[in-house]
Amino acid sequence: MKTRKFLSVALFALVFGATSFAQKTVMVGGAAMYPSKNIIENAVNSKDHTTLVAAVKAADLVATLQGKGPFTVFAPTNAAFEKLPMGTVETLLKPENKKMLQTILTYHVVAGKMNGSDIAMAIKKGKGKAMMKTVSGGTLTAWMKGKKLYITDEKGGMSQVTIADVNQSNGVIHVVNAVLLPKQ
Repeated sequence: MKTRKFLSVALFALVFGATSFAQKTVMVGGAAMYPSKNIIENAVNSKDHTTLVAAVKAADLVATLQGKGPFTVFAPTNAAFEKLPMGTVETLLKPENKKMLQTILTYHVVAGKMNGSDIAMAIKKGKGKAMMKTVSGGTLTAWMKGKKLYITDEKGGMSQVTIADVNQSNGVIHVVNAVLLPKQ
């Protein structure tokens, strides 16, 4: 009887615990992104996301992005931030601009976990476009050109997803090559 109970518990754990093992580790910014770690635990190790991590800290969003989620994060690289007009990042990181920084950063976050295939399916259902409501209350528009996934912000700015499906314990990150800006 004990053996049968042990086997049933082991089988349950194998079947329902396998999802985290099935997710692959992806390299981003020279570091492994582990599906067993949360968004912040992984992001701090990416050499390509030091500006984003500094901004998340300055905006007091670390605890939020370490939370249960799930979240879909469109994570701009350092190069994406460098495309902004000179002085923009420095200005946003000032304490007096914290609210604006929070709005911009949460504009990159969608509640729920949307892998690339989920977004592609939504684009197909939307006849070429998928509208996604962000945590900040704005809207992002996803679309595809060939097999490449793009996100357009409310100001008409475009960002390409350069690395999709970086799974986290509390969601998924899609690396993007431009900062997305909400209407203000």
